[in-house]
Amino acid sequence: MSGDKAPAAGKAGGDSYGRPLPFGFQRLTAALNALGTLWILVLMVLMNADVIGRNLLSAPLRGVTEIVSMSIVGIVFLQLADTLHRGRLTRADVLLDRLKRGRPRLANGLQALYHFVGMLLLATICWASWEPLQEALRIGEYVGAVGDFQAPMWPVRLIVVTGSACTALAFLFLAWADLRAALRNPA
Repeated sequence: MSGDKAPAAGKAGGDSYGRPLPFGFQRLTAALNALGTLWILVLMVLMNADVIGRNLLSAPLRGVTEIVSMSIVGIVFLQLADTLHRGRLTRADVLLDRLKRGRPRLANGLQALYHFVGMLLLATICWASWEPLQEALRIGEYVGAVGDFQAPMWPVRLIVVTGSACTALAFLFLAWADLRAALRNPA
């Protein structure tokens, strides 16, 4: 991601978004994001093939509805960590932007708190998703109807665990960067 421009790190109140993540973690989040994008393209082809098959050949593709519904969850969790790292996760910046101009230390401290709470939330989602993943593997959970279309649930459950763990780590790295910036900035 050397072509990406990071926010101004030297400016007082500059935030941690877009800065390199440690341990090559940034490459992992970018790879997961790319995988999610490819998945979207495959879904578009699949849905168009289903529409064409349904309308022109009277032969719809079986399981497209189930695949699309499962895929939405998978795609969100694949792209979440990179979206956060790039500063594109939806949030209200009105208060932070104002604080960055006048009280950069406080702005960075609040942003560190925001990122820490986000880390706790995503770590909780990861922890809560672990048992359903194990159960899906144990019982062979699937969606669809026997004899028509069946797809296993464990891949999507694994993506939820992996994506939430990566996003929790991204939140942690951003919280650490914001805390360090808060301690460096003048009051």
